[in-house]
Amino acid sequence: MVTETENTVYDIETLVREYGNDVLRTAYSFVRDREAAKDLFQETFIKANYNLDKFRGDSSIKTWLIRITVNVCKDYLKSAYQKNVVPMTQVEEDSLRVEDDHEQIENADRDEQIRRAVNSLPENYREVVLCVYFREMSVADTSAALGVPEGTVKSRLARAREVLKSKLEGRL
Repeated sequence: MVTETENTVYDIETLVREYGNDVLRTAYSFVRDREAAKDLFQETFIKANYNLDKFRGDSSIKTWLIRITVNVCKDYLKSAYQKNVVPMTQVEEDSLRVEDDHEQIENADRDEQIRRAVNSLPENYREVVLCVYFREMSVADTSAALGVPEGTVKSRLARAREVLKSKLEGRL
């Protein structure tokens, strides 16, 4: 499907090529499961393809796709299936790798503590942190992607930093 907005032509193949990694990483950062993230990636682009003609250009196409991804992930996390099914334990690639460098081990431990702290944040704080720090989105793009005012993004980000600081103090 091809649509034209402000003299820009979008087709789904181009969108997948240009923004697929961003969508997949965003989905993974929400669900923390590779297979589920791949499914959500597909669902995001199916929805995007179906609604491509409705894209008004109020934001960038990337922001629009991330917004769809966030909504798809939220729906998935709220679903009865997700709440009632316990996923199989997944072996992390990191645990298979033999690390002999002490600094690498310390960095991996620190990264895991940060990851756990971010994942333990309330959803509205976690979303903002994931968008701004992990997806490197601007406050404006995060605002558009999450559908909240920029001021709300800034205040949630500030509060999230406070919570993370208190959770991580003494651990790192």
